[in-house]
Amino acid sequence: MTQRPSITLIGGGLVGALLARQLARRGFAVEVFEKRPNPRHAGFLGGRSINLALAERGLQALRTAELADEVLQHAVMMRGRMVHAPDGTRGLQRYGVDDSEVIWSASRSALNMLLLDAAEASGVRFHFGQSLVDADFTQGRIRLADETGTTRWHDAGLLIGADGAGSALRTAMNAHAPLGERIEPLGHGYKELEIPSAEALSPGLLHASGGQGQFAIEPHALHIWPRGGYMCIALPNAEGSFTVTLFLPAHGAYPSFATLPDVAAARAFFAADFPDLLPLVPRFDADFDGHPTGTLSTLYLDRWHLEGRALLVGDAAHAIVPFHGQGMNCGFEDTVTLTELLAATPGDSAGVFAEFQRIRQPNANAIAAMALENYVEMRDSVADPHYLAKRALGAKLAERAPQHFMARYRMVTFTHLPYSYALERGRMQDALLEDILRDTPDADAVDLDAAARMLQARLSPLPAQLRHE
Repeated sequence: MTQRPSITLIGGGLVGALLARQLARRGFAVEVFEKRPNPRHAGFLGGRSINLALAERGLQALRTAELADEVLQHAVMMRGRMVHAPDGTRGLQRYGVDDSEVIWSASRSALNMLLLDAAEASGVRFHFGQSLVDADFTQGRIRLADETGTTRWHDAGLLIGADGAGSALRTAMNAHAPLGERIEPLGHGYKELEIPSAEALSPGLLHASGGQGQFAIEPHALHIWPRGGYMCIALPNAEGSFTVTLFLPAHGAYPSFATLPDVAAARAFFAADFPDLLPLVPRFDADFDGHPTGTLSTLYLDRWHLEGRALLVGDAAHAIVPFHGQGMNCGFEDTVTLTELLAATPGDSAGVFAEFQRIRQPNANAIAAMALENYVEMRDSVADPHYLAKRALGAKLAERAPQHFMARYRMVTFTHLPYSYALERGRMQDALLEDILRDTPDADAVDLDAAARMLQARLSPLPAQLRHE
């Protein structure tokens, strides 16, 4: 039996902790170096969104690590998008066909700590407060600095970077041999606010908002206030609050973050554009003033690895914008693929790293493209009559011919179909819907038998072994 190499992971966040757990369970000796202090002792340090959307791909990765059931105990089910129109009306757009197709809102901090505990229980050794400052890839060692600035060298073995979009390992690898890095800013930023639990709001506001139990608004939905070019969303937290995120252009004409110079301007903007949301955010001034304005970008690399010496995974290799809720799910999917490859041929790290990139890179590029498209859909299209007609027709065709039609969102969110397949298939299906609705723009007036025949003539059946039914 080929001896398993020791593995050094940089980054103890979500992907790093889950990958460490996966590898340790397959017999690898794993050490993890994380620049932050241990969140279980020092508290979870913010700076990134506190909400995560957990979907089937991420759940499957957690199942392979025997953690899915425990994670779901602390998550809130979301059936679909609750769209809040400017006139105050709202309506639910389901993600799937029924409650077997839902996504889950999970706390980043709680999930990270759960994964850290699970990895340690599998034998992983964590070193917190240790920042990567240099790497000698020829000698296979890294230089680390602690909180005091004291540095030391560490023999790395196989080196894997799961240290996020600002990866220190990627910087070191790129300095050693250019990786073909391209960072494409979205030009939009985000700001987080909070809707507190129902008990913190007055009874009048609670009644007007349609809240349920401890939640001030419908808990089992991802709420969207689309305003064309910008939007707010809100995701539920298990304790009854909601995390609200404003997505807005960073610069340019009003409204943009550049044209909201202070809290007073921001409050006036919300009062005009989100009048039903503002009363639900009692700490608006403190939240807007105290929370940083985040930036959004997409990361592309030509190369994810240096032969068999170092590899990047998760956001360190392919950070994306958050509008499909798939960043974590994609990273978790990485851990399953990489663990299987390393367990199958532990003595061929160069071959494993190359095969990992061959399999995952087209899918990472595909979900990056779909996440960018989904931002436009969320902020603009969800209230557009033509989009709604296509959505309604797609649902009818999925029911009439399920072997040939599945909405792209369902392929991405509720199946294990490769992202690259979902992207291409989704484009072909969208072209078909456009053709059908060109002559009959009302979905209810479409001849479904004729549409189904057209569908079956133009598109091959969905992969049977991967179709979610």
